[in-house]
Amino acid sequence: MRRSIIALLHVGYWFLYSLLWALIILLVASATRPDNNTPLQTWRFIYFIGAFGIIPAILGFYTFYTWLFPQFLQKGEILALFLVGILAAIGCGVLSAAIMLVMFPDFSFFNDGLNSGGVIVMILTIIAILNGGVGLVVKGFISWYNETKLKETLAQKNFEMELALVKSQINPHFLFNTLNNIDVLIGKDAARASTYLNKLSDIMRFMLYETKTEKIPLSKELAYIEKYVDLQRIRTATPNYVEYVVEGEVHDRLIEPMLFIPLVENAFKHSALREKENAIQIRISIADNQLVFDCTNKYKEGAQHPQDYGGLGITLIQKRLLSLYPKKHQLEISKNGDTYQVKLTLHQSWKSAAL
Repeated sequence: MRRSIIALLHVGYWFLYSLLWALIILLVASATRPDNNTPLQTWRFIYFIGAFGIIPAILGFYTFYTWLFPQFLQKGEILALFLVGILAAIGCGVLSAAIMLVMFPDFSFFNDGLNSGGVIVMILTIIAILNGGVGLVVKGFISWYNETKLKETLAQKNFEMELALVKSQINPHFLFNTLNNIDVLIGKDAARASTYLNKLSDIMRFMLYETKTEKIPLSKELAYIEKYVDLQRIRTATPNYVEYVVEGEVHDRLIEPMLFIPLVENAFKHSALREKENAIQIRISIADNQLVFDCTNKYKEGAQHPQDYGGLGITLIQKRLLSLYPKKHQLEISKNGDTYQVKLTLHQSWKSAAL
C-alpha cells in the first residue's frame, strides 16, 4: 500500500478520534453549572481532559501497531499477544500518568493518594487497550492488503512466464513432421515445398516476434492459423481433412495474441482420424461487437477428451479470458458422440490497429 494512503488512514483515524473526544469534553463541561466554581469551567481543565484521552491513545495505538503486531499477531502467537498486550497497555497507562503529572502537577486528581492514582492509571490503561486494538486492526488491514497485492503480482509474473513459454515454444513433433513432409515434397514438387517452407518460416517468425505485444492485428492471428492449418494438411492425403472458414470483416481490428492458437493446436493434437473428411472444422465469425471461435474435431474411442487434456495452453486461455474479458466471454467445451467442440465467444467493442 502506498505511503500516502497509509498516512491518510492514520490522519483519518485520529481526526475521528479527536472529534469523539472533543464531544466528550463538551458533554463533561456542559454537565457543570456556570455558577459552580470548579475546574470544569477552566480551559486548563479542558486541556487536561484532552491530554487524558489523547496521550494514552497514541501510546497504545503505536505500541500495538509497531511492536505487538509484527512480534506476536503476525506470527500467530495469540496467547503471548494477549499477555504482553495487557502488560504493554498497563505500561502505557503508567507512562501516560507520569507525563500528565509533569504537565499538570497542580491538579488534585494526583494528590488524593494511591487509590485515586490507581483509578487514573486503570482508566488510562483501558484507553490504551482500546486504541491499541484499533492499531492492530489498522496494521492488520495494511498487512493483508500488501500481502494480497504481492500474491497478485507474483501470480501475474508467473502467468506472464507461463504465457511467454507458450508463445516461445513450437511443438517439436509438429516441426519435425512438417520438415519431413517438406523434405519429401522437394523431390516431387519443389515449388510447392518452397511455399510450405515459407509458411513454416512465417509461423516461426510470428511465434518469436509478433506475440511480444499486448495486442496484435486480428488479421495476423488468423493468418497464423491459416498457415498452421495448411501445414497440417500436407500430413494427410485426405483433401478435406480440415475445414477452415472465416466469416465477417476483419478490417484493422486488434486482439490479444495467442488467444485461439492453443485451441487449434489441441484440436490437431487430439484428432487421430487423418483419413476422415472434415475431421477438424474451424469456424470464426466476426460481428461488430462479437467474435465467435468454433472448433470441432473427431476422435477415436479411448482418446483423451478436452476435460482431460486441458494442458498449459487451455489453462492459460482460461486465465487470460478471466483477466481480459471478465463477464464478457463464454468458453464452452463439450463432447457429442465422437466429436469434441470448443466454442469461445467474445463480447467487445473492437479497437482499430494504429496506422
